[in-house]
Amino acid sequence: MDIERGLVRTSAGYLHYCAAGKGEPILLFHINQQSSAVYMELIEVLSRKYRPIAVDYPSYGMSDHISFQPTLQDYAKWMVELMDALGIRKAHVLGEATGAALCIEMAASFPDRVGKLVLVNCPIYLGEGAAEKSHSPLKAGLRPTDSSGFPLTRTIEFMLEKDPMHSPLKPTQSWMDRINVAQVQAGRDRWQALDALNKYDTTGNMKRVSQPTLLLIGEHFHYVQFRKEFESRIRDLRVEVLPDARFCMAWEKADEVGRLATGFLG
Repeated sequence: MDIERGLVRTSAGYLHYCAAGKGEPILLFHINQQSSAVYMELIEVLSRKYRPIAVDYPSYGMSDHISFQPTLQDYAKWMVELMDALGIRKAHVLGEATGAALCIEMAASFPDRVGKLVLVNCPIYLGEGAAEKSHSPLKAGLRPTDSSGFPLTRTIEFMLEKDPMHSPLKPTQSWMDRINVAQVQAGRDRWQALDALNKYDTTGNMKRVSQPTLLLIGEHFHYVQFRKEFESRIRDLRVEVLPDARFCMAWEKADEVGRLATGFLG
């Protein structure tokens, strides 16, 4: 596969992206503490019909670092700036976890720039402080650091023993290497996207989404129990539960995610 790579200048500095294909554009937004590298398999599948563009957030992957705490609204604004720089008037959006919340903010605040949404393992938080409570264990040892706070690499065995909920069901060394590289690339800035998610009203902003939306959830991921909550908030929603799937589903189930997304986008 011929992957294009590029840098786009925005108000947050240069943003790095990977792209392929020549069809309608679809922006791919990554999980917190990861990067566009985790989307290589999905890019290959989607590029058969679309033009997937996987973006590294500021401070992640090969994008420039920022020294302040952004909001999800900031991320959405920067993605629109990237679209403007690439000459894209309107695009579909796909994101997993934090990336799904960014899709929601894009659709809510820039409705004329977003076609359809594909939300993969979208977070939902019921009650004040639920997001912070859910994510606090990550900072308490599940994402180890050295004495200076710089992230340490992890093994597959560590992930499956200590933090299986944020691991695919069958992780490979290729996946683990990409995640470790992304952690090091983000360095001490790696919490920016997660802290932005913690402060964002993902659940409330679902009600602002008017575009057709596909929600993909792994059958072994904990948000699957909230299917009815999603359906009560997003007005034009279709839900698919993927068997034998958990986290990082856009990587482990790239063929199936790509097939379902392609069928939905039309």
